[in-house]
Amino acid sequence: MSKRTNAETPALGEPVNLSRRRFLLSSAGTAAGALILGFGLPLGSARMQAMAAEPNAAGTQVNAFLEIRPDNTVRLLCPFIEGGQGTYTAMAQIVGEELDADPSTFVVESAPPGEAYVVMESGLRITGGSMSVRMGYPSMRRLGALARAMLLQAAGTRLNVPVSELTTEPGHVLHAASGRSLSYGELAPDALDLPVPNAESITLRDPSKFRWIGKPVRRLDSYEKSTGKAIYAIDMQVEGMLHAAVQHAPRLGMTVGSLRNEAQVKAMKGVHSIHRLPGAVAVVAERWWHAKRAVEAIQVQWQEAAADSPLRVMPAGFSSVAFREQLANEPGPGRDAENEGDTAGILAKASTVIEATYHNQHVNHAQLEPPSALARFNADGSLDIWLPNQAQDAFLADIVKRTGLEPEKVKLHTPLIGGFFGRHFLYDTANPFPQAIELAKAVGRPVKLIWSREEEFLRDVLRPVAVVKFRAALDDKGIPVAIEAVSATEGPTEGIAGEQGPELDPTALEGLTGKAYAIANKRIAQAYVKGPVMVGYWRSVGNSLNDFFYETFLDELAEKGGHDPYELRLQLLKDNQRLTHLLKSVAELSGGWKPGPYTAEDGSRRARGIAMASPFGTETAVVAEVSIENGQVRVHDIWQAIDPGSIVNPAIIEAQVNGAVALGLSQALVEETVYIDGQPRARNFDLYPVLRPSRMARVHVKVIESGAKMGGIGEPPLPAVAPAVASAVARLTGQRIRSMPMSNYTFSQPS
Repeated sequence: MSKRTNAETPALGEPVNLSRRRFLLSSAGTAAGALILGFGLPLGSARMQAMAAEPNAAGTQVNAFLEIRPDNTVRLLCPFIEGGQGTYTAMAQIVGEELDADPSTFVVESAPPGEAYVVMESGLRITGGSMSVRMGYPSMRRLGALARAMLLQAAGTRLNVPVSELTTEPGHVLHAASGRSLSYGELAPDALDLPVPNAESITLRDPSKFRWIGKPVRRLDSYEKSTGKAIYAIDMQVEGMLHAAVQHAPRLGMTVGSLRNEAQVKAMKGVHSIHRLPGAVAVVAERWWHAKRAVEAIQVQWQEAAADSPLRVMPAGFSSVAFREQLANEPGPGRDAENEGDTAGILAKASTVIEATYHNQHVNHAQLEPPSALARFNADGSLDIWLPNQAQDAFLADIVKRTGLEPEKVKLHTPLIGGFFGRHFLYDTANPFPQAIELAKAVGRPVKLIWSREEEFLRDVLRPVAVVKFRAALDDKGIPVAIEAVSATEGPTEGIAGEQGPELDPTALEGLTGKAYAIANKRIAQAYVKGPVMVGYWRSVGNSLNDFFYETFLDELAEKGGHDPYELRLQLLKDNQRLTHLLKSVAELSGGWKPGPYTAEDGSRRARGIAMASPFGTETAVVAEVSIENGQVRVHDIWQAIDPGSIVNPAIIEAQVNGAVALGLSQALVEETVYIDGQPRARNFDLYPVLRPSRMARVHVKVIESGAKMGGIGEPPLPAVAPAVASAVARLTGQRIRSMPMSNYTFSQPS
């Protein structure tokens, strides 16, 4: 869609009178006579109203493109990306609710880059941070309501009756007095020439009358995914396409030297050409298997990075164990993220002070879809590129910068993604698209590059490691009155930037900061330590490790103070009605709080732990039941109560909770990326364990709609899992768990 001139941009609150010409936004697959909407909508906030004075202000244009086709199907271009989390279905429910169109009639696709699809007040357009539904909800509802109003107006004109006499049923406008009805598809051509109503004049549907929002609507993508018809980036094909595979340098910063057997590799079956890339060699071939076999056969003489290299360099002697020791010995008080009350004074005078040091591990994303990119330069000098990504505008800007092409000469396609987990952001050393672009330009044909699993494990960005030193003071009743946590770490946002900025990286400390417990004196700080490992976002980001640290340490404080961990949390949350209700709900869901140890029906000794987390606008509470089998932790049941404020699709929420619990258990129990001599020990799943189905817990979910502002769903169910399990293990075995994964511990069978 071309950018509108300033003269074409109406101020918010003014009637918008767009002609058919202004409405018609050309795109492949648009049906003749379809009603197509793509117009500015007010987002309702004071900030947005203020921005309306500036033409084309970011965030004031609708974030979707709606097309009502003659066959009564609805095509929706979604500003957010589908990666298995159910966003496309949720968006169809939201728009369909106000449009009065069954979500099953929707065809939802990813919107292209462009200002028209920016919806978040920050001006960003990303799919991450569990933002899609909660940030898109207001605009998507207005979009559907405006389209419905136009269809009603078109029907009134055709039937020659007042709009006030008309109503809608799914996909149809009805005139009850005469018994006449018209389908949306019939009305679409008439509605094309109507002015768009003032968005402020639209009345949204009363939630008590919702047909689809809040209901377990069937996923729109379930059939194609179940039958193998879904298309991911790795499946894309274009005419004349070649395939490519790469071999990266064993350590970041190294460069390509000589190729000892280049001639022999060139003679291998199917090989088209060999290419030197920054930190890698590539083979282009007629088939990917030929490219993979050939590139793995190349004997590369790798050269060490220059001493003054501005890039992140992995030293030859780097090890995970030594790096943790470095973090643990990091001196200094750190920079404060929170400092309330007189923490230092209380700690200095308290008669009971508890100290503990916690750490976590690096983990891979280990998603099933390996990274890929398909690049094609066209005869007119333009570039088409297909790649999985979570931020279309950022990727487009980067491609434009790399190629020197004008933005209108680059067409970025975003297929379905086979899992997000924070893997598909703009990481400089962990994306295949720059290589695909360079190879396509070099060979003069389209090139699809796929990283093998081994190359993905070598170049994946990892979740950061942190070592957190806690100190806390208890009063004479055993209640925490002061807590201090200093984390030695590099946050993922800092990792991408390559340095610490003037402000602290909130993703480094989230889960330590923002706690609702009534502890008057608290200090949370970060000691920034830049490591050689390229770090990035991982599902639930800082919460995935920091909630483990904080919640497990809180259980230590409960034990030292002679309190039950559940009762202590109730005490610290007694003035927080929402969290008190949530905590009581998870206890009720689990059949009543019974920490144990106790003997189960099968004769095993078991215990339970409890934890809470508040990530991405959603509140969660988890109870875990564990036993010890062959010296390792067995998690039998996870009960989770989750309060996202309000919901769109409870079935999607339950699916997300189950998926997040599985990943939360996997990283708590077994996942770990270990570096030895500057290289990861695991280059595939044979040495990188993930939780096996036989070790998966039963998951029980209770969704609570408290009426609070809508929170996220994809990431919030994960963080409270690990601390609940750790606390259960400590109660069962008497052994405190202060690190992950728990497979590094050996536990005695409890008697």
